[in-house]
Amino acid sequence: MTLGLGITTFMFVFTYLPQAAVMAFTNGPLAAITAGLLVLSESSTLFTILSKNFLIDDALVDTFDGVLLSKNTTDLVSEGRQVKAGGDPIAKLGKLVKSPLAKFTPKAIIRYVMYLPLNFIPVIGTVIFVLLQGKKTGPVAHTRYFQLKRWNKDQQEKHIEQYRGAYTGFGVVAVLLELVPLASIFFAFTNTVGAALWAADIEKQHITKEGTAPRLREQAKQAE
Repeated sequence: MTLGLGITTFMFVFTYLPQAAVMAFTNGPLAAITAGLLVLSESSTLFTILSKNFLIDDALVDTFDGVLLSKNTTDLVSEGRQVKAGGDPIAKLGKLVKSPLAKFTPKAIIRYVMYLPLNFIPVIGTVIFVLLQGKKTGPVAHTRYFQLKRWNKDQQEKHIEQYRGAYTGFGVVAVLLELVPLASIFFAFTNTVGAALWAADIEKQHITKEGTAPRLREQAKQAE
């Protein structure tokens, strides 16, 4: 919380007025609002880079895996870490076998900076900015799931394309929630819980399909 408050305060003190002044030429009276949203977005991004990479990364992985265990997807979690005996999902989490969630990449930072000028377009620009951020943030929420599934890049892209609308919707909500000053770290965990619950549902659907297909083939053979 201290880190988030410090970053947000610093950004508003040193970057709000200059950005609001520039936006006044394009956004008019809405400049004060759009500049505020932009500063919140920038603060959130800085906080995400620092906190998720250096402070709460392991805790987010434990949260994701713990939720999966609570949804009886032990086999999936065991692909990435040791699973102990017991009833409490968090207590069952053992040593990590695979490295946790992907770090915030330079590519993501460059993409974010490229999207920033959209905010100079009144209203619609900010909406497009959030949508584009959400489109990328959604799939990132399942990085750990893809890792546990051992999917390569092509398999991941095929899956993401299948659920493109859902991932964009999830990402937009996640981006907006993590813009909330001071509460962004809390929402980082709730977004992780939501992503894990969704991953568990997808996994159960895959298991059901894999179990149903052989039975259908067998029934077809018997019908012949």
